[in-house]
Amino acid sequence: MYAIRKNNQKLFTPNAESVCRIPDNSTNSYLREDRLVEKFLKDIESKYNSAVAKIVANDIDAKCIYVIAGFVAYVLTCSPASMRLHSEPLKNIVEETARILDSKSVLPLPPPVLGGKNITELLKDEKVRIGINPKYPQAIGICSILSHIRMFGNFKWDILMNPFNNNPFFTSDFPVAIEKTDDHRILNRIIPLTPKLAIRIFPDISIDRKRVDFSFSGFRHSVRKLSLRDVMYINKLIVRCAETTVFFRDDYEWIPKFVKKNAGFCIESRTIRIPKGDGTLHVSSLEVREAGK
Repeated sequence: MYAIRKNNQKLFTPNAESVCRIPDNSTNSYLREDRLVEKFLKDIESKYNSAVAKIVANDIDAKCIYVIAGFVAYVLTCSPASMRLHSEPLKNIVEETARILDSKSVLPLPPPVLGGKNITELLKDEKVRIGINPKYPQAIGICSILSHIRMFGNFKWDILMNPFNNNPFFTSDFPVAIEKTDDHRILNRIIPLTPKLAIRIFPDISIDRKRVDFSFSGFRHSVRKLSLRDVMYINKLIVRCAETTVFFRDDYEWIPKFVKKNAGFCIESRTIRIPKGDGTLHVSSLEVREAGK
Protein backbone atom coordinates (compact mmCIF):
# COMPACT_ATOMS: atom_id res chain seq x y z
CA MET A 1 0.00 0.00 0.00
CA TYR A 2 1.19 3.50 -0.87
CA ALA A 3 0.00 6.78 0.58
CA ILE A 4 0.39 10.43 -0.32
CA ARG A 5 -0.38 13.53 1.74
CA LYS A 6 -2.61 16.10 0.10
CA ASN A 7 -0.92 19.12 1.68
CA ASN A 8 2.64 18.42 0.50
CA GLN A 9 2.34 15.40 -1.83
CA LYS A 10 4.74 13.45 0.37
CA LEU A 11 4.74 9.81 -0.73
CA PHE A 12 5.27 7.05 1.84
CA THR A 13 4.61 3.35 2.37
CA PRO A 14 2.63 2.84 5.57
CA ASN A 15 1.23 -0.24 7.18
CA ALA A 16 -2.52 -0.32 7.78
CA GLU A 17 -2.29 0.24 11.53
CA SER A 18 -0.13 3.38 11.27
CA VAL A 19 -2.61 5.26 9.08
CA CYS A 20 -5.98 3.60 9.70
CA ARG A 21 -5.97 3.31 13.48
CA ILE A 22 -6.77 6.26 15.75
CA PRO A 23 -6.51 5.30 19.45
CA ASP A 24 -9.92 5.52 21.16
CA ASN A 25 -11.50 7.20 18.11
CA SER A 26 -14.64 5.10 18.54
CA THR A 27 -14.80 5.65 22.31
CA ASN A 28 -17.44 8.27 22.98
CA SER A 29 -18.23 9.47 26.50
CA TYR A 30 -21.45 11.15 25.33
CA LEU A 31 -22.99 7.68 25.01
CA ARG A 32 -24.18 5.57 27.91
CA GLU A 33 -22.08 2.76 26.48
CA ASP A 34 -18.95 4.53 25.27
CA ARG A 35 -17.72 1.64 23.08
CA LEU A 36 -21.13 0.91 21.59
CA VAL A 37 -20.02 1.24 17.97
CA GLU A 38 -17.32 -1.41 18.43
CA LYS A 39 -19.98 -4.09 18.84
CA PHE A 40 -21.49 -2.95 15.57
CA LEU A 41 -18.12 -3.03 13.77
CA LYS A 42 -17.46 -6.67 14.72
CA ASP A 43 -20.28 -7.63 12.39
CA ILE A 44 -19.06 -5.35 9.60
CA GLU A 45 -15.29 -5.83 9.52
CA SER A 46 -15.34 -9.63 9.75
CA LYS A 47 -17.75 -9.94 6.81
CA TYR A 48 -16.40 -7.20 4.54
CA ASN A 49 -14.37 -9.50 2.24
CA SER A 50 -17.22 -11.95 1.74
CA ALA A 51 -19.63 -9.08 1.01
CA VAL A 52 -17.26 -7.70 -1.63
CA ALA A 53 -16.95 -11.18 -3.17
CA LYS A 54 -20.75 -11.38 -3.46
CA ILE A 55 -20.87 -8.03 -5.21
CA VAL A 56 -18.21 -9.11 -7.69
CA ALA A 57 -20.16 -12.32 -8.36
CA ASN A 58 -23.39 -10.30 -8.68
CA ASP A 59 -24.84 -12.48 -5.94
CA ILE A 60 -26.02 -9.66 -3.69
CA ASP A 61 -28.21 -10.56 -0.71
CA ALA A 62 -29.48 -8.74 2.39
CA LYS A 63 -26.41 -9.66 4.46
CA CYS A 64 -24.10 -8.26 1.80
CA ILE A 65 -26.12 -5.03 1.58
CA TYR A 66 -26.08 -4.67 5.37
CA VAL A 67 -22.30 -5.00 5.58
CA ILE A 68 -21.47 -2.54 2.79
CA ALA A 69 -24.13 -0.04 3.89
CA GLY A 70 -22.80 -0.43 7.43
CA PHE A 71 -19.27 0.38 6.29
CA VAL A 72 -20.52 3.52 4.53
CA ALA A 73 -22.61 4.54 7.54
CA TYR A 74 -19.63 4.13 9.88
CA VAL A 75 -17.37 6.31 7.73
CA LEU A 76 -20.07 8.97 7.47
CA THR A 77 -20.54 9.15 11.23
CA CYS A 78 -17.27 8.27 12.95
CA SER A 79 -14.36 9.30 10.72
CA PRO A 80 -12.39 12.48 11.55
CA ALA A 81 -13.72 14.13 8.37
CA SER A 82 -17.34 13.42 9.29
CA MET A 83 -16.80 14.75 12.83
CA ARG A 84 -15.42 17.98 11.38
CA LEU A 85 -18.18 18.35 8.80
CA HIS A 86 -21.01 17.69 11.23
CA SER A 87 -19.57 20.07 13.83
CA GLU A 88 -20.16 23.07 11.58
CA PRO A 89 -24.00 22.92 11.45
CA LEU A 90 -24.10 22.46 15.23
CA LYS A 91 -21.86 25.50 15.69
CA ASN A 92 -24.21 27.56 13.54
CA ILE A 93 -27.22 26.42 15.60
CA VAL A 94 -25.51 27.35 18.88
CA GLU A 95 -24.57 30.75 17.47
CA GLU A 96 -28.13 31.37 16.31
CA THR A 97 -29.50 30.31 19.68
CA ALA A 98 -27.12 32.74 21.40
CA ARG A 99 -28.34 35.58 19.15
CA ILE A 100 -32.00 34.78 19.89
CA LEU A 101 -31.41 34.63 23.65
CA ASP A 102 -29.42 37.85 23.45
CA SER A 103 -32.25 39.61 21.61
CA LYS A 104 -34.60 38.62 24.45
CA SER A 105 -32.12 39.87 27.10
CA VAL A 106 -31.90 36.37 28.58
CA LEU A 107 -28.09 36.19 28.55
CA PRO A 108 -26.01 38.10 31.11
CA LEU A 109 -23.77 40.86 29.76
CA PRO A 110 -20.23 39.76 28.86
CA PRO A 111 -17.45 40.95 31.19
CA PRO A 112 -16.22 44.56 30.72
CA VAL A 113 -12.86 43.33 29.45
CA LEU A 114 -14.68 42.48 26.19
CA GLY A 115 -15.52 46.14 25.57
CA GLY A 116 -19.10 46.25 26.80
CA LYS A 117 -20.47 44.56 23.68
CA ASN A 118 -23.22 41.97 23.77
CA ILE A 119 -22.80 38.39 22.56
CA THR A 120 -24.33 39.16 19.14
CA GLU A 121 -21.77 41.91 18.52
CA LEU A 122 -18.92 39.78 19.83
CA LEU A 123 -19.85 36.94 17.50
CA LYS A 124 -20.07 39.33 14.55
CA ASP A 125 -16.64 40.81 15.36
CA GLU A 126 -15.26 37.28 15.94
CA LYS A 127 -14.16 38.30 19.44
CA VAL A 128 -16.08 35.28 20.69
CA ARG A 129 -16.20 31.97 18.85
CA ILE A 130 -18.34 28.91 19.42
CA GLY A 131 -16.48 25.61 19.69
CA ILE A 132 -18.04 22.18 19.23
CA ASN A 133 -16.49 19.05 20.69
CA PRO A 134 -16.35 16.81 17.59
CA LYS A 135 -17.22 13.82 19.75
CA TYR A 136 -20.73 15.23 20.16
CA PRO A 137 -21.71 15.02 16.46
CA GLN A 138 -19.98 11.64 16.40
CA ALA A 139 -22.26 10.47 19.22
CA ILE A 140 -25.32 11.67 17.29
CA GLY A 141 -24.00 9.83 14.23
CA ILE A 142 -23.41 6.58 16.11
CA CYS A 143 -27.01 6.65 17.32
CA SER A 144 -28.18 7.02 13.71
CA ILE A 145 -26.02 4.30 12.09
CA LEU A 146 -28.84 1.76 11.83
CA SER A 147 -31.11 4.38 10.29
CA HIS A 148 -28.40 5.16 7.71
CA ILE A 149 -28.08 1.47 6.88
CA ARG A 150 -31.83 1.11 6.32
CA MET A 151 -31.80 4.08 3.97
CA PHE A 152 -28.63 3.19 2.01
CA GLY A 153 -29.76 -0.41 1.69
CA ASN A 154 -33.04 0.64 0.07
CA PHE A 155 -31.51 3.03 -2.46
CA LYS A 156 -30.37 2.16 -5.98
CA TRP A 157 -26.68 1.22 -6.36
CA ASP A 158 -24.41 1.22 -9.38
CA ILE A 159 -21.80 -1.53 -9.16
CA LEU A 160 -18.76 0.06 -10.82
CA MET A 161 -16.27 -2.40 -12.31
CA ASN A 162 -12.82 -1.09 -13.17
CA PRO A 163 -11.19 -3.20 -15.90
CA PHE A 164 -7.91 -1.22 -16.03
CA ASN A 165 -5.03 -2.84 -14.14
CA ASN A 166 -2.79 0.21 -14.51
CA ASN A 167 -5.49 2.63 -13.30
CA PRO A 168 -6.88 1.15 -10.08
CA PHE A 169 -9.31 2.98 -7.86
CA PHE A 170 -7.74 5.03 -5.09
CA THR A 171 -9.12 5.21 -1.59
CA SER A 172 -8.56 7.69 1.24
CA ASP A 173 -9.05 8.56 4.90
CA PHE A 174 -12.60 9.58 3.93
CA PRO A 175 -13.53 7.04 1.26
CA VAL A 176 -17.07 8.26 0.60
CA ALA A 177 -16.83 10.80 -2.21
CA ILE A 178 -19.77 13.06 -2.97
CA GLU A 179 -21.12 13.74 -6.45
CA LYS A 180 -23.46 16.56 -7.47
CA THR A 181 -26.78 15.76 -9.11
CA ASP A 182 -29.36 17.82 -10.99
CA ASP A 183 -31.27 18.12 -7.71
CA HIS A 184 -29.37 20.40 -5.32
CA ARG A 185 -30.87 18.50 -2.37
CA ILE A 186 -29.26 15.21 -3.40
CA LEU A 187 -25.64 14.11 -3.43
CA ASN A 188 -24.67 10.70 -4.78
CA ARG A 189 -22.07 8.77 -2.80
CA ILE A 190 -19.20 6.96 -4.52
CA ILE A 191 -17.35 4.43 -2.40
CA PRO A 192 -14.24 2.51 -3.54
CA LEU A 193 -14.33 -1.01 -2.11
CA THR A 194 -11.26 -2.50 -3.83
CA PRO A 195 -8.85 -1.26 -6.52
CA LYS A 196 -11.19 -2.75 -9.13
CA LEU A 197 -14.60 -2.25 -7.52
CA ALA A 198 -16.62 0.74 -6.34
CA ILE A 199 -20.29 1.52 -5.78
CA ARG A 200 -22.36 4.61 -6.41
CA ILE A 201 -25.38 5.07 -4.11
CA PHE A 202 -28.29 7.14 -5.44
CA PRO A 203 -30.31 8.68 -2.57
CA ASP A 204 -34.06 8.74 -3.08
CA ILE A 205 -35.81 11.46 -1.07
CA SER A 206 -39.22 10.07 -2.00
CA ILE A 207 -38.70 6.95 0.12
CA ASP A 208 -40.89 6.72 3.21
CA ARG A 209 -38.25 6.58 5.95
CA LYS A 210 -40.72 5.03 8.40
CA ARG A 211 -41.37 2.03 6.17
CA VAL A 212 -37.84 1.01 5.13
CA ASP A 213 -36.42 -2.00 6.96
CA PHE A 214 -33.53 -4.43 6.93
CA SER A 215 -35.13 -6.69 4.34
CA PHE A 216 -33.94 -4.04 1.83
CA SER A 217 -36.95 -4.68 -0.37
CA GLY A 218 -36.36 -1.36 -2.14
CA PHE A 219 -32.81 -2.25 -3.14
CA ARG A 220 -32.01 -2.37 -6.84
CA HIS A 221 -28.74 -2.24 -8.69
CA SER A 222 -27.06 -2.19 -12.05
CA VAL A 223 -23.58 -3.29 -13.03
CA ARG A 224 -21.41 -0.94 -15.10
CA LYS A 225 -18.08 -1.68 -16.73
CA LEU A 226 -16.30 1.67 -16.71
CA SER A 227 -14.32 3.47 -19.37
CA LEU A 228 -10.91 4.88 -18.55
CA ARG A 229 -12.45 8.34 -18.46
CA ASP A 230 -15.00 7.15 -15.88
CA VAL A 231 -12.25 5.68 -13.70
CA MET A 232 -10.20 8.89 -13.79
CA TYR A 233 -13.30 10.92 -12.94
CA ILE A 234 -14.01 8.76 -9.88
CA ASN A 235 -10.38 8.92 -8.75
CA LYS A 236 -10.54 12.71 -9.09
CA LEU A 237 -13.53 12.80 -6.74
CA ILE A 238 -11.82 10.45 -4.28
CA VAL A 239 -8.75 12.71 -4.11
CA ARG A 240 -10.79 15.89 -3.79
CA CYS A 241 -12.95 14.42 -1.02
CA ALA A 242 -10.05 12.91 0.95
CA GLU A 243 -9.40 14.61 4.26
CA THR A 244 -5.59 14.49 4.40
CA THR A 245 -4.32 11.28 2.77
CA VAL A 246 -4.87 9.30 -0.43
CA PHE A 247 -4.05 5.58 -0.62
CA PHE A 248 -3.35 3.40 -3.65
CA ARG A 249 -2.10 -0.06 -4.48
CA ASP A 250 0.52 0.51 -7.18
CA ASP A 251 3.22 3.18 -7.37
CA TYR A 252 2.62 4.40 -10.92
CA GLU A 253 4.59 7.43 -12.07
CA TRP A 254 1.45 9.41 -13.01
CA ILE A 255 -0.22 9.19 -9.59
CA PRO A 256 1.64 11.97 -7.65
CA LYS A 257 0.97 14.46 -10.47
CA PHE A 258 -2.70 13.45 -10.55
CA VAL A 259 -3.02 13.84 -6.78
CA LYS A 260 -1.24 17.20 -6.81
CA LYS A 261 -3.63 18.51 -9.47
CA ASN A 262 -6.67 17.72 -7.29
CA ALA A 263 -5.20 18.11 -3.79
CA GLY A 264 -6.33 21.72 -3.42
CA PHE A 265 -9.97 20.67 -3.01
CA CYS A 266 -11.85 19.39 0.02
CA ILE A 267 -15.36 18.74 1.32
CA GLU A 268 -16.82 21.62 3.30
CA SER A 269 -20.10 22.14 5.08
CA ARG A 270 -22.15 25.09 3.83
CA THR A 271 -25.08 26.59 5.71
CA ILE A 272 -27.69 28.94 4.25
CA ARG A 273 -29.52 31.10 6.81
CA ILE A 274 -33.15 31.87 5.97
CA PRO A 275 -35.09 34.30 8.22
CA LYS A 276 -38.22 32.60 9.55
CA GLY A 277 -40.50 34.12 12.19
CA ASP A 278 -38.49 35.18 15.22
CA GLY A 279 -35.57 32.99 14.26
CA THR A 280 -33.60 31.64 11.33
CA LEU A 281 -33.94 28.41 9.35
CA HIS A 282 -30.56 26.79 8.73
CA VAL A 283 -30.16 24.64 5.62
CA SER A 284 -26.86 22.79 5.64
CA SER A 285 -25.27 20.87 2.78
CA LEU A 286 -21.91 19.48 1.72
CA GLU A 287 -19.93 20.61 -1.28
CA VAL A 288 -16.51 20.04 -2.79
CA ARG A 289 -14.67 23.30 -3.24
CA GLU A 290 -11.21 24.68 -3.59
CA ALA A 291 -9.57 25.08 -0.19
CA GLY A 292 -9.80 28.60 1.21
CA LYS A 293 -12.61 29.67 -1.15
